[in-house]
Amino acid sequence: MSKPYTASDFSNQIIEDRTWRIKEISDLKSAVERADTILQKVLLRSIVAICYAHWEGSVKYSARKYMEHICLRRYKVGDLDRQFIRNLFLPRLAQLSKSNASVSQRCEFIDQLLDSSDKRFTRIDEDLVNTKSNLNYDVFLDICLVCGLPSDGWAKLSTFIDVILLKRRNEIAHGENTFIDISDLDEITNNTVALMRSFGDALDNQASLEKYKSISVL
Repeated sequence: MSKPYTASDFSNQIIEDRTWRIKEISDLKSAVERADTILQKVLLRSIVAICYAHWEGSVKYSARKYMEHICLRRYKVGDLDRQFIRNLFLPRLAQLSKSNASVSQRCEFIDQLLDSSDKRFTRIDEDLVNTKSNLNYDVFLDICLVCGLPSDGWAKLSTFIDVILLKRRNEIAHGENTFIDISDLDEITNNTVALMRSFGDALDNQASLEKYKSISVL
């Protein structure tokens, strides 16, 4: 797969990824609507699992492509928004917190942070964009933070993410006889697609306007 060297490359790649996901959701929704009552019950459970899978997959793909795009630009750390300085050092900070680091090791870490402004931002630890196979609202907020995105726009769908999508998906994945009513079909599919679109569009806007840059260099 080609790399997202330009904002246009990034935009095209996340749109292409999102398009096949939306089509699969749409095709399955049509199958639910055409099915008889018995088959419909099975397909309704399936569409919850599919919607969750595409929600998680779309967020992970889009966020990682966004980070890859910024890394490929090879900006100096000092020219980027403060969040990307944090991103550079968060994995190392996590390692230090888990280890019995000496004072000298901690001082070395602080020196690296203070001297980082001229360092090129060329890679990011993939674990920073980690859906944890359980993309609830709080995990989603963490990914938004890492990407430098304001998160308040999705607060109204927090219950949908945690209860309607994730909780039901987990119940179905663990073999529980969770009932999904046909009246829930539009809410499940429409909100999932809306979430994928809004997250991807927010990243697309960040990339095209270069909002990942420090205010001082914009």
